[in-house]
Amino acid sequence: MNFKILEFNGEADHIHAAIEYPPKLSISQIVNHLKGVSSRLYGAAGYKKPHKTALWSPSYFVASVGGAPLEVLKQYIQNQKSP
Repeated sequence: MNFKILEFNGEADHIHAAIEYPPKLSISQIVNHLKGVSSRLYGAAGYKKPHKTALWSPSYFVASVGGAPLEVLKQYIQNQKSP
């Protein structure tokens, strides 16, 4: 797929990511791709799913941040574990 992950950080129960993507891709396509690939890599590395059914929840939240300075967004994502 033709998108870039510009910044990424995670916690035990969720992740934050800044993603640049072309308008021809839908958010759901990107999320499904990321969840699918990461689940396969997780399993291939020998990890077991924390739940019996799936690694990822079927839900997700997305917010558009067009116009915000990229460095501010990256700092926000990097500092998610800090109150």
